[in-house]
Amino acid sequence: MEILSYQPEGYLPGIILDKESGKFEISGKTCPEDAIEFYEPVFEWLDEYAKNPLDETIFDFKLTYFNTVSSKILMMIMLRLEEIAEDGHNVKIRWFYPEDDEDLEEAGEDYESMLEIDFEMVPYQDEDDEDDYTQGLIDSLI
Repeated sequence: MEILSYQPEGYLPGIILDKESGKFEISGKTCPEDAIEFYEPVFEWLDEYAKNPLDETIFDFKLTYFNTVSSKILMMIMLRLEEIAEDGHNVKIRWFYPEDDEDLEEAGEDYESMLEIDFEMVPYQDEDDEDDYTQGLIDSLI
């Protein structure tokens, strides 16, 4: 399988889907203008991956901000991962969030409660939390 990789840019997330290395990650901010179009290659990649997944899949979500449309897309991605797990494969989602960001922590808890999949909440210290949060609020008003 080819690697699907996007560098984060503005309000577009970084994405790495690399079966060979076992690295699966979406990071940064995600609020693309057309989320469905932006994430279509991710869904296509996951559909192909689901045909012959690794013995263990660990998918990392390391987001600092996402809008409502992206939250629905993220859930759709997680549901695809859940389908892989239901087919008998070992799949784990890791939700990284700044330890003092209650909104991102709560979002992760909400996702976890809606899924029947191994889900790990991973708090971390982020010195730029306040800047990301403030910028996210400003961006949502624009």
